[in-house]
Amino acid sequence: MSGAHHHHHDHHHGHGHGHHHHAPASFGRAFAIGIALNSGFVLIEATYGILAGSMALVADAGHNLSDVLSLAVAWAASVLAARPPSARFTYGYKSSSILAALFNAALLMLALGAILVETIHRLIAPEPVAAGPVMIVAAIGIAINTLTALLFLRGREHDINIRGAYLHMASDAAVSAGVVGAGALIALTGAWWIDPATSLVIVGVIAWGTWGLAKDSLKMGLHAVPASVDCHAVEHHLEALPGVSAVHDLHIWPMSTTETAMTAHLVMPAGHPGDAFLTVLARTLEHDFGICHATVQIETTDHAGHACAPACQPRAQVA
Repeated sequence: MSGAHHHHHDHHHGHGHGHHHHAPASFGRAFAIGIALNSGFVLIEATYGILAGSMALVADAGHNLSDVLSLAVAWAASVLAARPPSARFTYGYKSSSILAALFNAALLMLALGAILVETIHRLIAPEPVAAGPVMIVAAIGIAINTLTALLFLRGREHDINIRGAYLHMASDAAVSAGVVGAGALIALTGAWWIDPATSLVIVGVIAWGTWGLAKDSLKMGLHAVPASVDCHAVEHHLEALPGVSAVHDLHIWPMSTTETAMTAHLVMPAGHPGDAFLTVLARTLEHDFGICHATVQIETTDHAGHACAPACQPRAQVA
């Protein structure tokens, strides 16, 4: 008896595992290394930026700080997303990855504002800049960012947060290269305004990236159909299934930054098609459309008219 029970448990575990093969690979070590390297560098770069009088270095440190934040937030989200569901959080904590991306964008906007104010101040009244230290520190930045970007090269296809981390690192290496160039120009020409002008460009780069992140994460937070899924294609697929006369209440939404869920009502006048139909459908939806959590309701008569009415009518307000 215990043997049979054990076998059943194994089977269940195997199924659960296969079901979640869209879950992100663990990037724990990459996150730890990236956060440690970049946190240390942010402190060094900001300090030298202030000592050398360089706004470009401070802005680059701001950009690096945004990396540390995006890494920390993405790491926390990936850890939370892997936690099992509970009686209260029946989806687990998957959508924390969406909140993480939103929080990240908001935080970056704040950092940007602070750097922008000081940059404009420096443009109006340029102050001396020590070009040598600026070039050396920014060059170290190129090395650190390139190294960290390589750690996340693999995971960037599947997860907005890992893609965010990767893009941050790659753009940061480019920004640091720009700062090295600015330092060289200042050394050659002695024109101090080049430094805040460079800072302004960096702020633009951060703003551009942050806007994209904010937009994507906001769409996810509002349960928009993920960009990777063609809603009409799913609808046509369901309508074309044998025995289906109508499809209504089709909803597709992101459960996390990596997993997609769907619910639909299929009208099948000939009656319930049986479990095999549902099993094949679930497999097809996962394989063809990347929808790994599909729930389908089979109905024998078409009463779509009142199916769309909200389940819970709002109570009348008591004045």
